[in-house]
Amino acid sequence: MTYVPEIRTLADAPRFHAKTRPNDIALMYEGRETNYRDWDKRVTQVANGLRAFGVKPKSRIAFLDKNSDIYFDVLFGAAKAGACLVSVNWRLAPPEIAYILNDCDAEILFAGKSHMGLVKQILPQAKKVRQVVVIDGTEDDWPDFAAWQAKQSTVDPMIEVSPSDVIIQMYTSGTTGHPKGVQLSHFALYAHDKYRAEHPEEFDPGMLWNDWGPKDVSLVTMPVFHISGTGWGIVGLYNGARSIVLSQYDPGEVLSIIEKYGVTKLVLVPTAIHQLLLHPKCKDTDFSSIESLLYGASPIPLELLRQAIETFKCGFVQLYGMTETAGAVTYLPAADHDLKGTPRMRSAGKPVPGVRLSIRDGDGNVLPTGEVGEIWLHSATRMNGYWNLADATEKTITSDGWVKSGDAGYLDADGYVYVHDRVKDMIVSGGENIYPAEVESAIFGHPDVADVAVIGVPDKMWGEAVRAVVVAKSGHAKNAQSILDFARERIAGYKVPKSVDFVTELPRNASGKILKRELRKPYWEGRERQVN
Repeated sequence: MTYVPEIRTLADAPRFHAKTRPNDIALMYEGRETNYRDWDKRVTQVANGLRAFGVKPKSRIAFLDKNSDIYFDVLFGAAKAGACLVSVNWRLAPPEIAYILNDCDAEILFAGKSHMGLVKQILPQAKKVRQVVVIDGTEDDWPDFAAWQAKQSTVDPMIEVSPSDVIIQMYTSGTTGHPKGVQLSHFALYAHDKYRAEHPEEFDPGMLWNDWGPKDVSLVTMPVFHISGTGWGIVGLYNGARSIVLSQYDPGEVLSIIEKYGVTKLVLVPTAIHQLLLHPKCKDTDFSSIESLLYGASPIPLELLRQAIETFKCGFVQLYGMTETAGAVTYLPAADHDLKGTPRMRSAGKPVPGVRLSIRDGDGNVLPTGEVGEIWLHSATRMNGYWNLADATEKTITSDGWVKSGDAGYLDADGYVYVHDRVKDMIVSGGENIYPAEVESAIFGHPDVADVAVIGVPDKMWGEAVRAVVVAKSGHAKNAQSILDFARERIAGYKVPKSVDFVTELPRNASGKILKRELRKPYWEGRERQVN
């Protein structure tokens, strides 16, 4: 995107664009259009409403709902109030949501009307939440968002906010079973572009996909509880583009919006691209407005890429990054997407200007070109740290600012990174990060289960599918459906295994650790990489 010196924090974005392009449309959502002048006022009203609730700078507020324009009112309103927004994954199970609200000390909860049953269930456990604001409706004594917002002053509070202050706290699943709060600063969200503006000699024509302007039309359809959704929405609003927000991904709706409004840029996971191609409307849709289609979370199968490029006829760019780096730190340019399937097509691209990559062994020593080790990243977009987890932060960020990705890979002679495997056991299914420890914990309490291990196996639709390998208790039933139903009551549906295999024992090493590589081997046999 284009660096704007006047925008030092997210609070400055609506102010700047209200002055420079007041009549341009900022947000569109289900027929509702808001120009930048009115959006700045709406954001200010949220900020003043939060202050009236007693929200102090650096306090946490939470949002529990699907995508909407209101989410960006609340996010940028939090910025003007000097607060931090925690976007909660509405697909999580009640205990998981309650844990996040308690962990972040959320004081105010903005929640959709459709989630009120869930909110009432978890509120007794949410110790710090003292006020709920209902989106699209009222409930008990809790106010409706629109009415609450309309009552607030439109005089900007102009609270001093530092670029280094945390604006977003996004929760990622943890290997211990509890999610970790990733703290992202205002500066982290535009640091790449500031660097590029200050170092024009490093400009790469392969990054034209990241050139934004007011004429761009952006489609926000990835969930805002992911950095892919929130980050993408911020990019459009930072640059004064028109952002069209979908409540959730719907292939038919995406196709209609692309053609009707002339979408120029969008980001999707490969599974979503596949679903677009399978939709009956796809063959009749006009895609001529699209300049760049970015994809991430997993590599794209070559045959799927061929179909997509032939259909969309635009530049495809793969992104690689993590929540801890505020999103993408590498990119595979459109020019490197060779339909003949060159070796480079298996890479995750090269570093964004300002980012350094290094491959290290277990002791932190730099490994030579072509040798597999852990991918370390050095970027100004890195997180401030995990919320209230100093030890976990220290294990992830080194004293000199390197972020340990947890992914294994290697660099080629041209500096392109190839993701070879995962250092950790994380499964990526349909763009969702799933940690086996969480799933194993949910299954282990089943009365018929003596032991369990959870692994990712190849899946044509989702990239990887979650599979449970279970040792049944002696004399007990081997009922896969019962185990799946048991897990579904305790964790989010997308984390529940797609299938269950029964074995007599799990392979373990001398110290008793389960050898998951041995479990995965039969499913990944004949594949060059152990990620899909």
